[in-house]
Amino acid sequence: MKFCSACGQPVEFRIPEGDTLPRHVCPACGTVHYVNPRIVVGCVPEAGSRILLCRRAIDPRYGYWTLPAGFMENGETLAQGAARETQEEALAQVEVRDLLAIVDVTHARQVHMMFRATLLDGRYGVGHESLEVELFEPPDIPWDQIAFPSVRFALERFLADREAGVERLHVTTLTRPVAQ
Repeated sequence: MKFCSACGQPVEFRIPEGDTLPRHVCPACGTVHYVNPRIVVGCVPEAGSRILLCRRAIDPRYGYWTLPAGFMENGETLAQGAARETQEEALAQVEVRDLLAIVDVTHARQVHMMFRATLLDGRYGVGHESLEVELFEPPDIPWDQIAFPSVRFALERFLADREAGVERLHVTTLTRPVAQ
């Protein structure tokens, strides 16, 4: 950030009085600009034993498979956001159920929240952010082409829970791999 969104003056990056972390601060009007993690919401839509995945038509990870998910919008609940993203990316209506996974993606300043969901009418299609959308039996999931570690985490926990006949909440933190 270079300029204050309140008054347009150049900002400084410093620790404001009464704070403990550096922030973008406008010396002209005193506005402190906070940059906090963004929330990504999505779901694991299931139809019987199959799981709905979308092949990404956008970067990052163009051409890789993912769960329908995206940034939460103001004015919607977590579940509404997950349902909206599924409609946008897979043209599918889902019943969003319980929270499956919370993943802190600290290096991207994001928190990913994935729900269990049921595909309502069996219909789906290719949304504007997808190259293709497909229902996969678990053994046929293209694990080597999964777009993000948070998606792999959610899918693995979903399948393990389904196999065990339980529904648990899973929480983890993903950090950037250390260069060797």
